[in-house]
Amino acid sequence: MTLGAVSIPVTLAVSLSRCIADAPVSVPIQLEMIAVVAASIGGALAARDRNLDLIGSVGLAVVCSLGGGLLRDIILQVGDVYILNQPLALPIAIATAGIVFLFPRFVADQDRLIAILDIFAVGLYAATGADKALVYGFDPLVAVMMGFFTGVGGGMIRDICVGETPYIFQRGNLYAIACIAGAATYVALLETGMVSNITALVVCVAVTMLLRWLSLRYNILSPTEVDLHQVAVKTRHIARATACAPRRTRRRKNAKR
Repeated sequence: MTLGAVSIPVTLAVSLSRCIADAPVSVPIQLEMIAVVAASIGGALAARDRNLDLIGSVGLAVVCSLGGGLLRDIILQVGDVYILNQPLALPIAIATAGIVFLFPRFVADQDRLIAILDIFAVGLYAATGADKALVYGFDPLVAVMMGFFTGVGGGMIRDICVGETPYIFQRGNLYAIACIAGAATYVALLETGMVSNITALVVCVAVTMLLRWLSLRYNILSPTEVDLHQVAVKTRHIARATACAPRRTRRRKNAKR
């Protein structure tokens, strides 16, 4: 086998990988708008819980649904700004906020559906955020970070606007961690060059939603105040107690005799 024959499949593989990375992921507009609506509902409901007016409702809805993408675009400073380039996103976010403000009964009893759509939006945003970074040649770690900002950055800005510690920084069921895992999965799959970005996007959303569901189902909480030294001390105590248990049992048996 000649060197030229060996180089052909290698060249094809590299070309395929470059094509996958250079082509932005094509998300159906319906899914994009579902994600915008879901995130906007969350922002509008947050405004209602805090007795904000219509402007506050619209502001939090727009920030929550489009703030993560805006944060990504400001940091990357390449390509189009999504909130300006997508003509439907901003009007739909504003309309959603207005509907929730005027007719809250429409969403008042839909907590489960809203939660599902919300984490779906997080997974979708995580993939598209990471994808933009990869398309413009940024490192995989940067791509994961952009996926994180796009997925949960809007909620973080929302909490800052109302003067609260961002939800993603607090101990709770996996949310930001699920977003990071989804973005990392997307980047890892594309880096292999063996799947299309559409397939990677589907897997990213699935991983994000699955981790969120598992954390809710089994009440898995993000760690806080971890001290590995104390963990090691407790582990040694448990090990000693376990080792001493058989000796105590034998002593009790001998005493009975």
